[in-house]
Amino acid sequence: MEDLRDEATQEASERLKARIQRLFRGSLHIRHVDAGSCNACESEIKLLTSPYYDIHRLGMFITPSPRHADVLLVTGVATRAMEDPLRKTYEAMPDPRLVIAVGACACSGGIFGPSPLSRGGIADVVPVDVFIPGCPPSPLTLIHGLLLALDRVEQKMQGQVEQVRVHRPLYQLTPKERGS
Repeated sequence: MEDLRDEATQEASERLKARIQRLFRGSLHIRHVDAGSCNACESEIKLLTSPYYDIHRLGMFITPSPRHADVLLVTGVATRAMEDPLRKTYEAMPDPRLVIAVGACACSGGIFGPSPLSRGGIADVVPVDVFIPGCPPSPLTLIHGLLLALDRVEQKMQGQVEQVRVHRPLYQLTPKERGS
């Protein structure tokens, strides 16, 4: 059967599959938390499970329990109501914890910013390893963000970089801070 995915998607998917196989024995479990979004980012995340992207083929699975999660994927602004549940989810994860902020709202608070109902970006509640900007980010951008996160895991495991948590979007970091 002919593979209808474009070349960029195929390449990124194969790289992601190889990293998941090498670092997580073929199975990466993701816990998603909606901290207060408009659901645009969730729509793009859901597209990753479609036949076109098919994250299950790559060895990625969404898990309902933070105790079984390798990655915490957070969307939306950090609403005051979700501060405690988000923190508890983070604390329930096994080490090493990998946190990815998805979308402009999770990265910086989006158009809402800090307010009486919102803390702003999720880095104000839990430490974030990778920021994936966009409103919403495309599925291919999400795959590239996951690749970046797994690169960081691999570098940490090889002792090339210390576990560094960043509190601003990746595109604002210097090459040294990015580990490249």
